Amino acid sequence: MELRHLRYFVAVGETLNFGRAALLLHIAQPPLSRAIRALEDELGTTLFQRGTRGATLTRAGVALLPEARRLLRDAEAFREGARQYAAGEAGALAIGFVSTAAYNVLPRIVPAFRARRPGVRLLLREATSDVQVPELVAGEIDVGFVIAASVPPPLAYAPLHREPMIAALPARRRWPMRVHVRMLKDEPFILFPREVAPELHDAIVALCRRAGFTPRIGQEAIQMQTIVSLVAGGMGVALVPASLEHLRRDGVVYRRLAERGPSVEIGLAWRAADDSPLTRAFVAEARAAGPSR
Repeated sequence: MELRHLRYFVAVGETLNFGRAALLLHIAQPPLSRAIRALEDELGTTLFQRGTRGATLTRAGVALLPEARRLLRDAEAFREGARQYAAGEAGALAIGFVSTAAYNVLPRIVPAFRARRPGVRLLLREATSDVQVPELVAGEIDVGFVIAASVPPPLAYAPLHREPMIAALPARRRWPMRVHVRMLKDEPFILFPREVAPELHDAIVALCRRAGFTPRIGQEAIQMQTIVSLVAGGMGVALVPASLEHLRRDGVVYRRLAERGPSVEIGLAWRAADDSPLTRAFVAEARAAGPSR
């Protein structure tokens, strides 16, 4: 059965006249009549009673006309869905993101993408970079906002945001507006575990050593919110990305560093061979937003 046969059946069923239906369909009447006969033969039932003044629906025709309309609507919806998918306007996209991204690139990119493609379902999941990379390779997530690091060959990477590190300090003490790193030599540090963010961990340790001391690690944590909460609880001090200033916590103050410190880069990673229209559309949206500092 062909969709055109259903369209012909509906046209004749709604006009009850083969001649008028042929005009609406922009075909000649004899091919239309032959197509309806072929449809009736395929279905094994008569759909119309033909007469000199037109046609009337048989009982079978009356029963099947609504079904034919529904099938045509479904076919059109299927066609439109395929078009939207091919244009990256439908489907689901799994997005991983490090906690820091929630304070800089995520609010800049995701709402704009959602507004342009309301038919896309975004599945956001917070995870550290070391967790996201194997998930990307395995296809468990489609794109990931990660802290800049070397990514394996199956992945592509685009930088999106770079910002300096600042000090997160217990508010119960008075601190100058700019803090020299050497002022923190007697404080316990709250750091990322090296296995989670080796570049960031090593950059902070190197900064302290340049200031003349090795940081005493009092606590390790993998989430930025947890690090800031531990600082608020008086567990130590931390160096965090500058956008964390937007994370307000009672008991914490943020201070710029007096010396040049390390910076943090966040970018988007995805499978280089992924030709999904939806993934390509999201990558294009992120790149169009441009790197920010």
